[in-house]
Amino acid sequence: MIIVVFFILISAFLLFVSTAPVAAQCPVCIVTVGGGMFLAQRLGIDDLLVSIWISALNTAIAFYLAPKINSGVRRNKILQIFANPWILSILLYLTTILYFQFTNQLGVSTNKLLGFDKIFLGQTIGLLTMFAGNYLYSYFKTKNGNKALFPYSKVVFPVGMVLLITLIFKFSFNL
Repeated sequence: MIIVVFFILISAFLLFVSTAPVAAQCPVCIVTVGGGMFLAQRLGIDDLLVSIWISALNTAIAFYLAPKINSGVRRNKILQIFANPWILSILLYLTTILYFQFTNQLGVSTNKLLGFDKIFLGQTIGLLTMFAGNYLYSYFKTKNGNKALFPYSKVVFPVGMVLLITLIFKFSFNL
């Protein structure tokens, strides 16, 4: 028993002392959120709330992939447009909307909020919220001498805003 406690304490100490840099919006985070969304739908969470997070996931994927695309297509000017995370986010947004349209999930008359389809509204809100979160992170980073305000702020700003917007819609409309 003493050996197990000692091992746990040493492991925890080494974990905190030897931290490695982590890529914000990394693939592990993306897969985790994606799995969470699948589970959320199975648990009966409202389509608007799930759509906000699906759109946020798409935007996180775009901001993760854009630098990788940029390093791979430096000489090809036509493909370089996809290296812009904002444009890639909009492209993923449009393909997701098309997917929902082709699978007949958009336009259901009983699935509306404020006169808009919940899935379409959620996708749009999620995209704009992630844009705002990423913009706020960049703004505060610039104001702070091009240094992050605090560790993981690149993740906290967008995800925190999406969480805040989700809670606002959840409690404002009893979703």
